[in-house]
Amino acid sequence: MQYRQLGKTGLKVSEISLGSWLTYGGYVEERNAEASIDKAYDLGINFFDTANVYMRGEAEKIVGKALRKYPRSSYVLATKVFGKMGDGPNDQGLSRKHIMEQCDASLQRLGLDYVDVYYCHRYHADTPLEETLRALDDLVRQGKVLYIGVSEWTAEQMTEAVHLADKKLLDRIVVNQPNYSMLHRYIEKEVIPVSDKHGIGQVVFSPLAQGVLTGKYKKGEAIPEDSRAAQKNLDLSRVLTEKNLERVEALKAIAANENLSLAQLAIAWILRQDNVSSALIGASKPEQIEENAKASGVKLSQETIAKVEDILNQ
Repeated sequence: MQYRQLGKTGLKVSEISLGSWLTYGGYVEERNAEASIDKAYDLGINFFDTANVYMRGEAEKIVGKALRKYPRSSYVLATKVFGKMGDGPNDQGLSRKHIMEQCDASLQRLGLDYVDVYYCHRYHADTPLEETLRALDDLVRQGKVLYIGVSEWTAEQMTEAVHLADKKLLDRIVVNQPNYSMLHRYIEKEVIPVSDKHGIGQVVFSPLAQGVLTGKYKKGEAIPEDSRAAQKNLDLSRVLTEKNLERVEALKAIAANENLSLAQLAIAWILRQDNVSSALIGASKPEQIEENAKASGVKLSQETIAKVEDILNQ
């Protein structure tokens, strides 16, 4: 496993990180979830990701319990705040009240004194940005949070946050968590350049486009019953298109020529970006982690990258 700096900080995180969205506390049983975390740790993955809103805190409990057997200094743990955690008017968003209360609730569920990274799960237009940044800065000063980040914020929103933090002498955001894959590339135009400028690293989620870039879905064939696309609460219609399935078939040939699985090629392609600190994978089985982790350290030639680009532009 190779490691990269989280943005321009001194923190080193594994190129492959393990998430818990749609898995832990959901359709993956706790024993299998813990086995996946153990496998990831054994493979050198030191970066684990969850959120308060995943199954209303159940994912945090499972992740915290699974990691408890390891020295706290040996792993980096991230969680998030923003999503709806109750029925009251203040049970969601990025107000000072919600941030402070949810940080304490997350730490209690995780069984920890601090989290390494605390994300604003989305942007909240109803809360003044200074209120949000001051609350996060206080959490850093209290030692409950070491680094702050955002998820799916625009380049403009991140720029405003950096400038305001500098003006008010508040702790800066150092990481962004966007959706990024071969089939979803919006961050390349503005988010990555702005992040490079301000020392913000990307920890990308859905690098395999919800499984589409594993090759499990095939044009003209029924969706496998045990796949994510078969779940009633998950709509993959935007990515699971005929054009994308044609691209996947073409990409398989490139992967085979590189002695890589399609998933490994997709992750290595993401890691070609210096601004990407880590690619966040999800796994329902330990074997999936073992395969995906092999993408760490893979260097794709410019010729291979050009061939991939030709396919993606079709």
